[in-house]
Amino acid sequence: MSKLALKLVAVTFGAFAGIWLLGRASIGSAIPDREGHPMADKIVKTDAEWRAQLTPEQYRVTRQQGTECAFTGNLWNHKGDGEFVCICCDQPLFDTRTKFESGTGWPSFFDPADPEAVSTHTDRSFMMTRTEVLCSRCDAHLGHVFPDGPPPSRLRYCINSAALKFVARTDAAKKP
Repeated sequence: MSKLALKLVAVTFGAFAGIWLLGRASIGSAIPDREGHPMADKIVKTDAEWRAQLTPEQYRVTRQQGTECAFTGNLWNHKGDGEFVCICCDQPLFDTRTKFESGTGWPSFFDPADPEAVSTHTDRSFMMTRTEVLCSRCDAHLGHVFPDGPPPSRLRYCINSAALKFVARTDAAKKP
């Protein structure tokens, strides 16, 4: 085999290996938390797996970008102390310390539990532009974020109850 052919094979192999590694990094690598420690890997499931795991309403909201009716979700006026985790993957998303009464009928928060726990995407559905909020681990649709919240962030994360599960904080884990 000529030197040129060997170089071509090496470059092609290197390119495929690089693409494969890049794909692995974006799909299955650990996402670091605020302190740089790896959080759980990205979760990717088939549509059938999500349907089997979730109730029809949870599936409609989280996997089909649905919205529950205002004042109907089981967490919109929840008052317990703890955290709200993703219904799809149990990633901690919001803490009750950042929950506030927005009067909208959905659970509202002024900050996520960890900025890396949520991601955002421009949503141009229904002939308007909004900022969609997603779970960074499993890409579940959570709701939307608006710039009309209270200090300190001035943001209002308007989240569907169907996308969340409440986990009470134990007395031992309560922080001052």
